[in-house]
Amino acid sequence: MQESAGSMGVFGIIIYLVLVVLMIVSYWKIFTKAGKPGWAIFIPIYNIIVILEVINRPIWWILLFFVPVVNFVVLIIMCLDLAKSFGKDTLFGVLTIFFPIICLPILGLGSAQYSKISR
Repeated sequence: MQESAGSMGVFGIIIYLVLVVLMIVSYWKIFTKAGKPGWAIFIPIYNIIVILEVINRPIWWILLFFVPVVNFVVLIIMCLDLAKSFGKDTLFGVLTIFFPIICLPILGLGSAQYSKISR
């Protein structure tokens, strides 16, 4: 009985690590498609600045992440803008909010092309 519990723990860790690598690779490819350095995904706060640059939002928006409730609104706007930056519609942006593990690989690893949104 204990062996199966240990196996499930190892299996869970392996799945978690695969998903983490998938997200890192997806963001890396999103950044490089947008002409930004892929390694930026590893630098906290700087990776948010890069995403803000990709979606053509002001850098000072990073301060909004420190305001409760407002940070969720900003995150939603960022997901919608990221989808639009890669030629996807609003529905895809909404799906990105709820299913990033599916939508971000589609943007980064799929055939979606980056085009800067003008504001």
